[in-house]
Amino acid sequence: MLIGAMLLPLLAACSSSKEDDASNIPAAPVEDMYNNGLDALNSKRYATAATQFTGVEQNYPYSSWAVNAQLMHGYTQYLQNHYTDAIGTLDRFIQLHPAHRNAAYAYYLRALSYYEQITDIQRDQHGTEQAMAALQDVVNRFPDSSYARDARLKIDLCRDHLAGKEMEIGRWYEKQHLYQAALGRFQKVVDEYQTTNHVPEALHRLTELYLILGLKDQARTTAAVLGHNYPGSPWYEDSYAQLTGDRVLTPSDEANPDTGRGFFSRAWHSVF
Repeated sequence: MLIGAMLLPLLAACSSSKEDDASNIPAAPVEDMYNNGLDALNSKRYATAATQFTGVEQNYPYSSWAVNAQLMHGYTQYLQNHYTDAIGTLDRFIQLHPAHRNAAYAYYLRALSYYEQITDIQRDQHGTEQAMAALQDVVNRFPDSSYARDARLKIDLCRDHLAGKEMEIGRWYEKQHLYQAALGRFQKVVDEYQTTNHVPEALHRLTELYLILGLKDQARTTAAVLGHNYPGSPWYEDSYAQLTGDRVLTPSDEANPDTGRGFFSRAWHSVF
């Protein structure tokens, strides 16, 4: 027992000495660490790449290598599908180096990290709105860049996604006979998402609801807008058949050049 007690301080001292020695081991040259990170990244060894880039930042924080390593670290996190971590890393890069030559790429990669998290229309679309805002930031800040061109395309996809969500909710309201709520959702698609593929159906649903509510003039006018803008759409054919079936547009009107489909053209011009 006495020998053991005497050895404890010696063992502790040895352990402490080894730790001190380890802490004094110099880091690898910054070029080596950075290039090791690139090699690991190219071979898809993402965990190793992240470790090397983090090492550059920690050991050489004031070097130009650390700036590049931070950006590459964000890219590595993106490739790992660690999108929230990537956004945090890229936010720090942008905050610290707003005028860096690769700032456009940092903003773009940040926007992609939001974009990749978009969920299907069955779920909350807050993430889609965040992605669209981040993509728009790229367009606003770097309008002539290749990043902005791709961001514009993705913004259109985000808008189509949001419109699809509004359509889903509107259809649900309609099935529940909550017609005023459904009207609001379909009208929002027409007003705010005019360039999406959901507008023809939204106009048809509005026509359908106006007929249910007995608002025949609104139904005729909405169908006119649908017919003018999407004359070959099956949604237009369905709306036209409903108007005829509900005697809003009769077979005799169809035969008369001053009514029927000719009416749709005049009604559209009266609205716009």
